[in-house]
Amino acid sequence: MIVHSLPRQNIYTGNLILVNAEHGYQEEESNDLMPVTEFHESIHMNRRAAVLLCELMKKINGWSSITPVSGWRSMEEQQNIWNDSLAENGLEFTQKFVAAPGHSEHQTGLAIDLGLSQDNIDFICPDFPYKGICETFRKNAADYGFIERYPANKEAVTGIGHEPWHFRYVGIPHAFIMSENHLTLEEYTEFIKLYPYGELCFHYQWNKLDLTVSYLKASPSGDTVLEILPRMPYSVSGNNMDGFIITEWRAAK
Repeated sequence: MIVHSLPRQNIYTGNLILVNAEHGYQEEESNDLMPVTEFHESIHMNRRAAVLLCELMKKINGWSSITPVSGWRSMEEQQNIWNDSLAENGLEFTQKFVAAPGHSEHQTGLAIDLGLSQDNIDFICPDFPYKGICETFRKNAADYGFIERYPANKEAVTGIGHEPWHFRYVGIPHAFIMSENHLTLEEYTEFIKLYPYGELCFHYQWNKLDLTVSYLKASPSGDTVLEILPRMPYSVSGNNMDGFIITEWRAAK
């Protein structure tokens, strides 16, 4: 076994961090950002998420009909959006469709709002219907690690109204598992806790790879010890709550 030490601060970083009303974004600034497209240089995302989003759009010729509306936001921008919505739309609407400052996925750089290209695009609730090019995007999203983050009939779970336009990068195989099992990120982080690292793991096969996903509870103080088999490819993401999600993969037999 190879032993790695995971600093406690790493709970708050990674593609699977849960940011919502209960769990705020802990980093001061999202880093490693890049423009989503060369035609919208003011809209940024996490570099890996932006690259994969563009690969998806290239596959479906999406940028010809779809416009990026909002990507990464600073705390200041999120505060301004919150204040403006309160003034224009009132508290009930704002709480339904705008995350409170410090609790927005947009601050992570992993979220993107998309809308149909048209003369007038609503910044808070852009049009992204379940048909045409928008539905083609949805059907291909998981292949590139994206999920529709706030689906219908899950408002009580996410704390946010149904947002057909809001997508979140979580990576593979997580996007497939969530989509196939109709799980929100809230539900997925709890589901993975059923598979404690070193005891049980959730198996998923993708692209001739056997992948396993499990949960490692963070040490209450100091670093958390992670033991990995030599030459075993793996990734680690914090969950922004109390531990880490460990993903390992090997060639399928």
